[in-house]
Amino acid sequence: MKGKVIGDILVLKDNAETNRADNPQELLKIPGVNRVVRLGRINGPRREPDVEILVGEGTETVHRENHCFFKLDVSRIMWSKGNTTERKRMAQLVQDGEIIVDLFAGIGYFTIPMAVHANPSKIYAVEINPVAHDYLSENVEINQVQDVVEPILGNCREVAPRNIADRVLMGYIGNTNEYLDVARDVVKNEGVIHYHESVPDKLKFIRPAERVKESFNGFEVDILNQRVIKKYSPGVYHVVVDAKVYKN
Repeated sequence: MKGKVIGDILVLKDNAETNRADNPQELLKIPGVNRVVRLGRINGPRREPDVEILVGEGTETVHRENHCFFKLDVSRIMWSKGNTTERKRMAQLVQDGEIIVDLFAGIGYFTIPMAVHANPSKIYAVEINPVAHDYLSENVEINQVQDVVEPILGNCREVAPRNIADRVLMGYIGNTNEYLDVARDVVKNEGVIHYHESVPDKLKFIRPAERVKESFNGFEVDILNQRVIKKYSPGVYHVVVDAKVYKN
């Protein structure tokens, strides 16, 4: 049986997976699973999933990953298992004393691991979705990183602090390129941008880097790394570019 375990909830991806489960109660034999839900379509700009409960009650859980805790409601919040390695990697990249701005923080997918496993002086975690922001605020408390993380509710274009960041995280795929100008305003005269994009296979190591360079036109940009995070859809990949930028 395919699917992913989030906290104590087994999330099946579609009706085909559900139909292969002759008795969903049998799925409770999977270690750690107390509830089973079916994930349907993802709706709206806030990416809210359509979820049907098959076994058990409720859709809120606490997921543990890499010694971090993430409280979320699987019927209202997305969780990507495919981003696990990237969440770990980000925590390893942060240098002591850095100021970080996470422009699309969600429930703290990247913010929490960076705060827990690294030693930044401050992380400004910006999230536009009030539901995700509420969980972000809870997760900051659950992981006891209140002294490091400041959750900010609102559109990053309007509320993100300017000219302050040693590191800017753009861990969202969609129209992310439309916010590169925000990253340019948020980063200090010298800093690192982590830019995420969903890209056709043939362009995966071309278009994202070019977009970062175009956004910082007139400034020096050093592409430090490009990597595929996961396959997003047939022929399309989720890619991240690490770029060192110099605005002087």
